[in-house]
Amino acid sequence: MAGFDKAQGFGKEQFEALTASSAAVTKGWQSIAAESSDYTKKSFEKSRVLAEKLVTVKKVDEAVQLQTEFAKSAYEDFVAGATRIGELYTVMAKDAFKPFEAAARSLTPAE
Repeated sequence: MAGFDKAQGFGKEQFEALTASSAAVTKGWQSIAAESSDYTKKSFEKSRVLAEKLVTVKKVDEAVQLQTEFAKSAYEDFVAGATRIGELYTVMAKDAFKPFEAAARSLTPAE
């Protein structure tokens, strides 16, 4: 009977770990989607502002300067956004595996 109770407890721990892990993954995907959406909105807005400025330019060298500044800014924004999304993936993975680590610790005998 004790073996059955232990097996039942193990199943319950694994189910709770799976549930907690699924919640962490869902939260992680939501954070990544929000970050991606924010990056996209900012990128479109900066592109719109550039287009408005380019329409009013009277000299070619001014247009080249505007596009150069835009390209530099867009690259920096992309690198920052990619870094942030990479960090969010790392956090999501850690949070998703944390419940299983606790469940695995409960299975290993204490020294």
